Amino acid sequence: MADGGGGHDGGDGHAAVVEQTVRVLVYSDDRTVRTAVHTALGRRPAPGLPRVDYVDCATAYAVTREMDAGRIDLAVFDGEATPTGGLGLCRQMKDEIFNCPPVLVLTGRPQDAWLATWSKADAAVPHPLDPELLAENAAALLRDRLAGAPSRG
Repeated sequence: MADGGGGHDGGDGHAAVVEQTVRVLVYSDDRTVRTAVHTALGRRPAPGLPRVDYVDCATAYAVTREMDAGRIDLAVFDGEATPTGGLGLCRQMKDEIFNCPPVLVLTGRPQDAWLATWSKADAAVPHPLDPELLAENAAALLRDRLAGAPSRG
């Protein structure tokens, strides 16, 4: 988890308080989907959660690089991304990364929930995106992550 908790002396005798943040990776080849996720989650998906810093990725390579670095608290993968869909990428990350952060997948339609299960996703939200549902699911996964609970996938 990105942790800005605590503080340090900035040299003037006053402790600088650094706000804790969480890093949310958003994967989609479609910029409008990434923007919709940012809009739904905002700077804080729910009261009491830290501020969100977004890491946007448009390719599977970029996702792999960021996830391997180990500084992601939540990943949101677009199942409709091309050429590498977010569902297969989710399964790959869950299989390859020890203590993989939670992954929320965006499915093409509600009937694709079984694909989210196959992908080992921690949560799924169908297109068209419901901002409230997306924020509720993301907030629940972030709360679990901050509490040290294991990923559900």
